[in-house]
Amino acid sequence: MSIYDYSIQDAQGNDVPLKNYKGKVLLIVNTATKCGFTSQYKELEQIYETYHERGLEIIDVPCNQFGKQAPGTNREISEFCTLNYNTKFPQMKKSDVNGANALPLYTYLKTQKKFEGFGESKTAQLLHDYIKKSDPDYKNNSDIKWNFTKFVVARDGSVVERFEPPASMADVEACVAKCI
Repeated sequence: MSIYDYSIQDAQGNDVPLKNYKGKVLLIVNTATKCGFTSQYKELEQIYETYHERGLEIIDVPCNQFGKQAPGTNREISEFCTLNYNTKFPQMKKSDVNGANALPLYTYLKTQKKFEGFGESKTAQLLHDYIKKSDPDYKNNSDIKWNFTKFVVARDGSVVERFEPPASMADVEACVAKCI
């Protein structure tokens, strides 16, 4: 299986085969509108504007699994992002990224790049402390841990990197730039 064997639904419920993105660099991210990391939408949009014409696509998957921080309908989420962050990249249907109802795309992504930690920042430590309370063994599974986990996919379809929410957006951009 490759990433191009999967489909995802857009915010209107239409199937979007990922084979439509062959030859593109993908930045796939699970998002939320009421999260401490929501401001990353601004940087995501900047990355999109910088690299879209050169072959970058962002696949934004709103997800309400982490602290119920993506409330509202697909339309309300889209309006929030457009009004507050002027996002131009498309949003997909609000979906699960873990558990029995997880998107098959995310099941695949998690097999390609496992969780390797949050890093050393103060925010990373706070996230570690919070998640450890509900999942003491969280370090030993590849589940998505929180909103704004990002996967970078190269033009050949290989998943090259996984960035956890507290990762520097400059590092995310540098990875995208290398793939472009």
